[in-house]
Amino acid sequence: MSRPHRAGPADETSARARQAGAADPAGTFAAAFRDAVRRRGLALDRVRERLAAQGISVSLATLSYWQRGRSQPEQAHSLRAVDALEDILGLPPGALRSLIGPSRPRGRITGEGPGPDVSRRVFGERSRVELALGAGFHRFNHDLLALSIHETVRVDAHRRCRSITVKQVLRATRDGARRITVVHDEIPAEDATVTAHHGRLGTVRRLPELQAVVAELDFGRPLARDETALIAYTLRYGPEPAQSLHHERRVRTSPHEYLLQICFHPDALPVGCHRFFKERIDVPRRYERRLALDVSHSSHMLLHKCPPGVHGISWTWPR
Repeated sequence: MSRPHRAGPADETSARARQAGAADPAGTFAAAFRDAVRRRGLALDRVRERLAAQGISVSLATLSYWQRGRSQPEQAHSLRAVDALEDILGLPPGALRSLIGPSRPRGRITGEGPGPDVSRRVFGERSRVELALGAGFHRFNHDLLALSIHETVRVDAHRRCRSITVKQVLRATRDGARRITVVHDEIPAEDATVTAHHGRLGTVRRLPELQAVVAELDFGRPLARDETALIAYTLRYGPEPAQSLHHERRVRTSPHEYLLQICFHPDALPVGCHRFFKERIDVPRRYERRLALDVSHSSHMLLHKCPPGVHGISWTWPR
């Protein structure tokens, strides 16, 4: 039972949270936290008091930021607070924690393309990508930043990935950028084909020993600094010997938007799909969230201000 209280700073922050939260998409941590507090009839200062009674200290400003989506709990102490909040707000275990997204990047984001050290942090040391590019790895798209990435993966009736269509909006970080290099690995590369839909297809190298394909797409002219370009292409895989269980993208910068859609054949539908994230290719997944399958037999995830790391969707087949 809630008790009457006087209007004060906590109420003002709650009001601002309601206004700021109007734009929050459903299913976010901020929206779920805000709605649970409202349903429980508690002011944020009362929430803070109940946390303190359990030996957990969280400032009123932090709770307000969580409600408004300006920050999210990430450290161990904050995650302990989230577990306690679920009990305080009458939510089932995991209802809030499962909505916490991957860690947000800190610090200033520069206008330069990613260098080799940044690439290795995501791909790992001596990765297939580095081996496929050789000496070119040190200048791997160093003059470009991805603003938007859309990927559509098609899975056939035999439960195997058959193709991936990629659309990217890119911005030149310096004068003279002429092309983008794309690398796809962990695929049957020998018979893979690449078709350009926007941009001109250049050199395509198939590297079966690395299970990788390297392709260049030319913009048709040199770009000026800060000029944007659109490229689109489809990669069709060769015969895939094993069933596909996931698709992932290694992101080295922070594109404004990343959309991944997995389209399943109606005769081969999974029993569950999950989005996942990990900081590097060689570490365990630290974040997973269940995704729905829509009426068109596809599942998707959409990320804004996508943090660097490995983002993907995995799925489970019925036995």
